[in-house]
Amino acid sequence: MEWDLGLQGLGLLILMSLGFGVIAQLVMGRTTTRWLWAIAAAAYFVGGLFTSEVWFGWATQEELQPNIDGLSFDEVLLIGLVPGILSVVVTRYVTRKAQSQSTDRAQGPPEIRPRSKAL
Repeated sequence: MEWDLGLQGLGLLILMSLGFGVIAQLVMGRTTTRWLWAIAAAAYFVGGLFTSEVWFGWATQEELQPNIDGLSFDEVLLIGLVPGILSVVVTRYVTRKAQSQSTDRAQGPPEIRPRSKAL
């Protein structure tokens, strides 16, 4: 049997990815980039596509249930979280590091003040 991800399965994977991205953005808030939702959704989509079409692509429809138009739903739902969460953590780390470096540059060099003499 040749696996082919149909339009319904692809649409469901896109909706799951966008849902994950929106939830990630809501959880992280303004502590990271405003593009976190897109980064997280893309990572979830790629992870889900790999899981369904490569990792579990050998299985028949009877072996994997529920199977929605070629999409191994349960496997994608659970295993797709791994690359999604990793992308959120890495994005948070990189943006936090970049934000701290930009605030350090904005402050400039520390001021040198002469010592006051005690009377």
